[in-house]
This record gives sequence, C-alpha cells and structure tokens, in this order.
Amino acid sequence: MSPIIEPTWKHSPVTLEQNYTAILGQLGEDISREGLIDTPKRAAKAMQYLCRGYEQTLEEVTNGALFSSDASEMVLVKDIELYSLCEHHLLPFIGKAHVAYIPNGKVLGLSKVARIVDMYARRLQIQENLSRQIAEAIQQVTGAMGVAVVIEAQHMCMMMRGVEKQNSSMITSVMLGEFRENAATRSEFLSLIK
Repeated sequence: MSPIIEPTWKHSPVTLEQNYTAILGQLGEDISREGLIDTPKRAAKAMQYLCRGYEQTLEEVTNGALFSSDASEMVLVKDIELYSLCEHHLLPFIGKAHVAYIPNGKVLGLSKVARIVDMYARRLQIQENLSRQIAEAIQQVTGAMGVAVVIEAQHMCMMMRGVEKQNSSMITSVMLGEFRENAATRSEFLSLIK
C-alpha cells in the first residue's frame, strides 16, 4: 500500500493560494479582475478537499468496524461512485468501483468499504494503482480469503485534451486470493457486477 504522505498545504494553506495566484498570472489572466479575486483561495480549498485522502489512515477510516461473523460467502458492494485526480495532468477521473471479499471470520462495516474507496481515490492517482490499493487495504483489514476490485472510470485527461475521446472508459481489476485462484469464484463476481 502507498505510504501516508503529509501534505505541505496542511501547514501552509497560504502557500497553496499563492501558487494558484501565480498559475493564473502565468496563464495570462488578470488576477485582479472581479471574477478571479477570490479564485486562488477557492482553488486552494478545493484542492485540499479533493486530496483529503492524504490526511486519512486506514485505521481511522475503518474505525474498528470489523465484526466476527460465520459468513463465508461473497460480500459485494457494487456501484460505489468515485472521484479522483489523475496524477499526470491533475484532471479528474470519475467512475464506480465494485468491491467484493470472502470473509474469513470477520466482516467489515458496510460503509467502511466505500470509505476505503474514497480515501485512496482522494489522492493523486492512476486507476491501476487505485484498484490495487483498495484491494490490498480490504485484504489487510479483513484477512479475507479473497478480494476483488473492479473500477470503471472516464478520464478527463483523455476526454478534454489529447485524443479527446468522449465515449471512452477504462476498466481495471485486481483479484487476490480465492478470486485469483478459483475461476468459479471470479466468474460469479464478474457476473454479479454486470
């Protein structure tokens, strides 16, 4: 899993605001015009919010919501919407995640699965790494016999710039344990998320 990185703006939001002021000026904008007067401050706050996953830890997000259970069948949370920023262009990618695990004596509180997705999505990312980070976090917390994650997202860096393909989407998957080793389990998961 990715190490938790202490954001510098946590201690100096003024610096982040100043950087946005410089960026706007370098783009040729008049930073004193009415519509832009407070934009650096708003942009700094927005970026702090969009990257708030750096301030969170897996332990804080799960908050002890792990419960003993005899359940041994697949647990699936599907269509978890996610919003992230591409680490290459700082442009959004937006989509949904499907997360499943096979309990091994413990189940995770339902909302915690979505919170784990959010924590990793709210960092500068590439989708391939995001899928793996979510799967490994679920595995680490639950000790599950298997974990599966599929993410489907649309990337603004491909839609708004570059090749400008509006109808493209990217699908990534990570299968751990039983989902990787057992074709029937993997097939059941994939059929349930269609």
